[in-house]
Amino acid sequence: MISAIDPKVTEKPLVRCAECDREVTHYNTFLSPMNERRNVCWECLAREEKGFFAHRGFSRGARQGVIPR
Repeated sequence: MISAIDPKVTEKPLVRCAECDREVTHYNTFLSPMNERRNVCWECLAREEKGFFAHRGFSRGARQGVIPR
């Protein structure tokens, strides 16, 4: 018999986020080439994808009319 596993229903243990150091239930686990686990919560992952941690003077050159070639 085949049973489907719904990721929303699967119980995961609480872990500490590697970025914000909070205990979270919603997280992604990344494996390094040395087989080390790194748990990052969804909020930190979303912040990183948005470029939240970009340095203060960051701007895209194309928005000022400069297109690097």
